[in-house]
Amino acid sequence: MADSARTDKKAVSFFDGVKAEFKKISWPDKDSLLKQSVAVVVISLVVGAIITVLDFGLQYGVDFITTLKF
Repeated sequence: MADSARTDKKAVSFFDGVKAEFKKISWPDKDSLLKQSVAVVVISLVVGAIITVLDFGLQYGVDFITTLKF
């Protein structure tokens, strides 16, 4: 019985700590959030395109090398 009371106090203490930490968070404003989100999407698309081109290029190169007849 005493263990459950101690566990409840620990849980309440934990959530009080979480609440205090959430008050310290500096949330971005709407414009900053929009700019950063757009930047992440654009960079992800560019990196995805680069990886796709490299993949097709390497695939073509390996296929070319493996089909050579000596």
